[in-house]
Amino acid sequence: MNAILQPAYGLPDVLVHADVPRPAVRPDGVLVKVVCVGLHKGDWHLLTGTPYLVRFAGFGVLKPNQSIPGMAIAGIVEAVGADVGAFKQGDAVFGEIAGGGFAEYVCVGAGELAAVPAGVSFEDAATLPVSATTALQGLRDAGLVTAGQSVLVKGAAGGVGTFAVQIAKSLGAVVTGVCSAGNVALVKSLGADFVIDYGAQDFTQAGVKYDVIFDLVGNHGPAACRRALAPRGRLVACAGGAQNVVTGPMFSMIAGMLSNVGSTQPFVPLAAKPVVADLAAVAGLVAAGKVKPVVDRRYTLVEVPDALRYLGTGRSRGKSVVHLAAASEPH
Repeated sequence: MNAILQPAYGLPDVLVHADVPRPAVRPDGVLVKVVCVGLHKGDWHLLTGTPYLVRFAGFGVLKPNQSIPGMAIAGIVEAVGADVGAFKQGDAVFGEIAGGGFAEYVCVGAGELAAVPAGVSFEDAATLPVSATTALQGLRDAGLVTAGQSVLVKGAAGGVGTFAVQIAKSLGAVVTGVCSAGNVALVKSLGADFVIDYGAQDFTQAGVKYDVIFDLVGNHGPAACRRALAPRGRLVACAGGAQNVVTGPMFSMIAGMLSNVGSTQPFVPLAAKPVVADLAAVAGLVAAGKVKPVVDRRYTLVEVPDALRYLGTGRSRGKSVVHLAAASEPH
């Protein structure tokens, strides 16, 4: 099968397009014919091996443990192992996997996959793992967002942010998005009630109070953000500002948690995790028309290095998707 190999950490030039054996199906596994793969910031970190702390989190210290990158997949079940009863050949599935997505086929555990609802395209399904689930967990679980609350989303035009604006609206919140001037129209189109151009206004100085701030950028410290929080508002952080090349945002997160001492406005660090029930939840929102993934660019398998190079610029709006097969229309 065709695949993209990553023999070492580095920039996109280290990637190699190669012909490799198709994986065998293990008893508890599902062989998926990959149709689409969504890109997210984590792909860049695993490509470059930075911050170095990620290497010690099970991904390989000197070189990647997973020779084929790609974690957010959507595709068609080709075969199932003898112990698998949840799926059958021909089922449309998607999920967040440990790697192996940039290939025509990948074998993953059945417990890592969710069914793609009828009417949802493979392209849209591939955008949901990692990004949409991070938005859901950040707002619902860490932010405890309820109907009628005011929510501010920093980084509202990014991969997680575009989902966060829409999911916050689906939870009944009044949503303010913060983005660049060039993305104001996009964020408004996603349903934001208010949009702040960060180049023209600093939300921490505007005098408006929010029940929840969902920070996907990290360029304001907890003290500054708390000026824009209600007395018992929550600051959910998914980024730590200027990240250390070794430890990433870890120390910023620790400092944020220490700042909770004596405060009624909790700083809540978000460590999103793959949860199949959450995949099903966000896919249900797409099927119901409450969430529409924003796809910035589309690539083919051989263009994966270009896709990751663009991802590394940090300028993408919404998501980029790699297409491996033609079956990307709603199934």
